[in-house]
Amino acid sequence: MTAALVGRLAAEDEAERAERLSPDDRLTCHVHGKWIHQCVSSPLHAHPVTRHRWCRDCAMVLTVTVDELARTVAMRCPRCGGGSSAATVRLLAACQASLAAAKAA
Repeated sequence: MTAALVGRLAAEDEAERAERLSPDDRLTCHVHGKWIHQCVSSPLHAHPVTRHRWCRDCAMVLTVTVDELARTVAMRCPRCGGGSSAATVRLLAACQASLAAAKAA
């Protein structure tokens, strides 16, 4: 774990406790201790109620593709190819920012 990641995890934990940061806007994962783009494909990051990485129409978990060289992240339903939601859009934005922060660290 890099010093930049450790510092960012601690800062985001504190900001979340103080209600200055929404859990959806974190660039790090307090569960896995990683940048969010590194663990977003974990089953823990898919939730049918909040619609994070979830296709409501197909009732399926969205697949995740992270390309760290191109610094891109994509999430798609394996059945219909869609599955976007406001929660997943926020998660994608956090992943993109996480990729940039990790690159800058």
